[in-house]
Amino acid sequence: MADGTARTPIITEDAADRLYIIDARNGVERQLLLDWVHATAGETEPQWASLAIADDDHALPLETLRARLDGQPSRQVVPLRVAWRIPGFERDRALKFRHIIFGDPRHPGPLRARLILLRDRRRAQILVGDAATLDALRSRFAAQTGGGDAAGPDGAEFAGFVARQAGLALDVAERGIRGTRYKVPRFVADGLRTSPKFRAALAELSEATGRPVADLFREARPLMKEVVARPSALFLDLRARLDRMMFGGYAPEMEVDAAELARLRAILREHPTAILFTHKTYIDGATPSRLTYENDMPMLHSFGGANLDFAVMGEFFRRSGMIFIRRSFQDQPVYKLVLRHYIAWLLAKRFPLSWAFEGTRSRLGKLMPPKYGLMKYVLDAAHATGTRGVHFVPFVTSFDLIRDVEEYAAEQTGRSKKPESLSWFIGYMKSLREPSGRIRLDIGNPVVIDTAPGADDKRALEKIAFAVAVEANRVTPLTVTSVMCLILLGMAPRGATSAELLGAIGAVTDWARARGIRISSELGSGDDAALSATVDTLVTSGLLTRYEAGSENVYSIDPAKHPMASYYRNIIAHHFLNRAMIELALFELRDADSRDATAAFWDEIDRLRDLFKFEFFYPPRDEHMAALRAELERIDPLWDRRLASGDRGIVQLLRRCQPVVGHAILLPYAEAYSVVADLLARARLGDAVDEKALLDAALTEGKQAYLLRRISSEAAIGKLLFANGLSLMRHMGFAEPATPDILAARRALLMELRGLANVMETMRLSTVALADRLPGGDQ
Repeated sequence: MADGTARTPIITEDAADRLYIIDARNGVERQLLLDWVHATAGETEPQWASLAIADDDHALPLETLRARLDGQPSRQVVPLRVAWRIPGFERDRALKFRHIIFGDPRHPGPLRARLILLRDRRRAQILVGDAATLDALRSRFAAQTGGGDAAGPDGAEFAGFVARQAGLALDVAERGIRGTRYKVPRFVADGLRTSPKFRAALAELSEATGRPVADLFREARPLMKEVVARPSALFLDLRARLDRMMFGGYAPEMEVDAAELARLRAILREHPTAILFTHKTYIDGATPSRLTYENDMPMLHSFGGANLDFAVMGEFFRRSGMIFIRRSFQDQPVYKLVLRHYIAWLLAKRFPLSWAFEGTRSRLGKLMPPKYGLMKYVLDAAHATGTRGVHFVPFVTSFDLIRDVEEYAAEQTGRSKKPESLSWFIGYMKSLREPSGRIRLDIGNPVVIDTAPGADDKRALEKIAFAVAVEANRVTPLTVTSVMCLILLGMAPRGATSAELLGAIGAVTDWARARGIRISSELGSGDDAALSATVDTLVTSGLLTRYEAGSENVYSIDPAKHPMASYYRNIIAHHFLNRAMIELALFELRDADSRDATAAFWDEIDRLRDLFKFEFFYPPRDEHMAALRAELERIDPLWDRRLASGDRGIVQLLRRCQPVVGHAILLPYAEAYSVVADLLARARLGDAVDEKALLDAALTEGKQAYLLRRISSEAAIGKLLFANGLSLMRHMGFAEPATPDILAARRALLMELRGLANVMETMRLSTVALADRLPGGDQ
């Protein structure tokens, strides 16, 4: 009901056969509810029991309720609660500092409640939850708990169950006026404790360990308190306000497709769901929660390390939906059991989960290899409890500017990472207020797991993670920032005039549109004003340089900013990978003496696929070859004939590839790997590979190679790039202690990598030569 008026009429003659469960936090609420009960009960004396169900942090006194659950099976149990309306707060969710001190205004204490009633009694709304008969409740109790631990259906366990059902029915009614964003899990510990599956798992563990079930249960109770998040409306509002503060430098509205948002809403409503976001900055984990909050969808449970569970912050995180997990619990079977069943409980009740797919932030821009830990926990939980249809939803956030990128670039070149501290946090929050452009959200198709694999099925886990990664890459859009960095890094050290840059952007955008690759609104709309605004933001930030003194504006990227610009380019590099491989293979064949150009072309493709296998996610080989053939078909429908015809046909194909992008995509990897190969090729016989020493030396040698222009950009100097180069050496068998054969193989690889770099320099010169012939360029 609302404003004291019942949603459905109360039939007076039936009132005697009702039991009212009054959910009251204090005497003021209790009196309001009793007044309503007596007003609707007519002359009969109503049966009622008062409990503070909404405050579920303490055990409920169930004696009165238990005594009154002995009526006829047809007796209806009717839950009641007061919902306090705070008009200004409800409309704007304008959380103030005083609300943190004095409490949630939606849950006033006795004094505040009396003052509200004096001003306007209509602000106290009587909620009537869905009623249920005692017979229906007993059937539900038996189905959900297996009868609990009570001797009969009218024991203490049944009374607790009825109270919880009343609370849940009232929560549903309250969400009707407050919103779905405030849907939070309730009575989790009681739900686990009375679950037949949880009790059966405890019994199995008892049999396996020889410990009594009661002993295991005593150990489980405090673990539930440690693991279970306790979100509340007030803390969800606090979290939303913090999210808004973090995004202060970005445009107020996030760009998201309405159809994708509607699909996500349906998935969250109907299926057990986990949102897996790609992790590129400290704040991208807040975009899924901001999206769900602002669009009135259920809150997301996120995961955090137990090291974050400290003092005030730990309570804040837990009350806003964070689940704290110990770093290691392999030898803690009770903890593992509690966590598994808690996750399964959340999935079954349609409380969505969320975590960073890569586990940690990407320091290179491109999608990092997945971390399997949390996905394994979720799948183990689904497998152990029979939860079906788990939906893993890839979630990609694209920022015009990412304030963390300068820090990442510094880390990769060997400079020490600034430790997180209060002063660091304050400085970082200040930096987020600087103009940073727009935020775009892309929601991938869910990877649906009908039946979760067993705990030991590592291959199935890897396949699921790979499917999520491929879908995340698919929905990653081209943005103005990423495309401009791709173009300008590909032309560097030459800059580009405004006309050349617009022509190149148009060519890349058309290429992407023809292949169904997503593009941001600024690229897709052709809105010059929106494009110019984003470019102005990039120039103001220092990422791009604009020279305005000449007859034309010229854009470039300062060489010192190449590592930062490469980050944005790497975000979209996977979209251009097939094109890059084709271009590089064709350029290599152009000057080669090959009798069978077709066979040589595909051999070179296989070699490139193997060289860069630690940088990109490849589909299975047959699928990859089919995708390459499709790209060749788009370049030139007669590609196979031209390729088979040899030199002249290859030149014709290359003309149709203009402008080329392969060097902009692959050159940093070839140059970084060549630094590692050079160091290993200079080893002495018998030397073993010391990874840390090698990577440290690579940073020094990389800087020297750049000064000598053996590598073209500082973007090729980075610890992760060098580490992947070492992984390639291991894969090829070149990282074993040095022997004459191994040293010879290392030198051969070094020559191959330098040869590739030289070919890509030719590709760059081809692009530069073409620049003023692009549409809109100088004629």
